[in-house]
Amino acid sequence: MDMQLAASLAPLLGWAVHGGILTRRLASSRHDPLTGLHTRAGWTARAEHLIRWRPRAVVLLVDLDHFKTLNDLHGHAAGDAALVATADRLRTWCGRNGTAGRLGGDEFVAVVQDSAAADLDALTTALHRPLPYDGASLPMAASVGACLVTELPVPSLTHALAAADAAMYAAKGRGRRGSRTSR
Repeated sequence: MDMQLAASLAPLLGWAVHGGILTRRLASSRHDPLTGLHTRAGWTARAEHLIRWRPRAVVLLVDLDHFKTLNDLHGHAAGDAALVATADRLRTWCGRNGTAGRLGGDEFVAVVQDSAAADLDALTTALHRPLPYDGASLPMAASVGACLVTELPVPSLTHALAAADAAMYAAKGRGRRGSRTSR
């Protein structure tokens, strides 16, 4: 091969490799490495699209109850197992009708297409199922706040998340272990 040709191809090869690495990093930054759920950025793009095209959508915020206690008593590996189990349960509940994400820590988010199909009692029951871990049964609990997009004066993700957050804190105020829909 001609040395001039090789010298001119080297930078192109370098940029191609660099582009591939950046593409993989971008894709991995949109998914939480522990749970496999979307991160805030990845979930937000999907949720905004769903809300725009499905006006009967429901936005949820989920916060694990007593997560710090679980971590302190059983260790961080048990806490990680609880986060993975919560993600799996939320992903299963959403199915093909929605998408779930992890905002960080023990906070999760979801959006489903149709409020009629959103069985919040089933989700709450699933999130409260004990987790078998290392020969023990870890107690699981979560507070869930939901917002029906059709009930918002301005149907936007920002407003839906704010309403779901308020509903989640209302559920926590009722002694935790529950769900609540904004009204």
